[in-house]
Amino acid sequence: MIKYRLVCKNCENTFDSWFSSSKEYERLKKKNFLNCHICNSLSVEKTLMSPSVFIAKNCSKVDNQIQKYKRTKEVISKYQEFIKKNFNYVGENFAYEARSVHYKNKKVSKGIYGTATKEDLKELKEEGIKTELIPWVKDNTN
Repeated sequence: MIKYRLVCKNCENTFDSWFSSSKEYERLKKKNFLNCHICNSLSVEKTLMSPSVFIAKNCSKVDNQIQKYKRTKEVISKYQEFIKKNFNYVGENFAYEARSVHYKNKKVSKGIYGTATKEDLKELKEEGIKTELIPWVKDNTN
């Protein structure tokens, strides 16, 4: 099996495709069986592709990056658990609820958390309402 990076000369879309051999690629190209999945053009050609090579000396660097990612994910997960236990979830109504707490001097026993758009966060900041943005890791991710 061989993998080629292909480019559509019509729409300049690039994509990868597997072939049983280089001869198979040439055979399919000659019979006009290769087409762009975006614009359906038959003007598809091979382009430069870097080989996928794994060098043993980089193993420790990759392992370190994986361990760093895992530690970061663990820390974020601990923050999430703390937030879930100590704050009220308001969902997509975060901007509305934050304004309610701020302007109505609403006494809340717990803080709030939820989702907001970048525009909502910008508006809240302009209104003097302090918010924090934290990364959120889904429970089902690897």
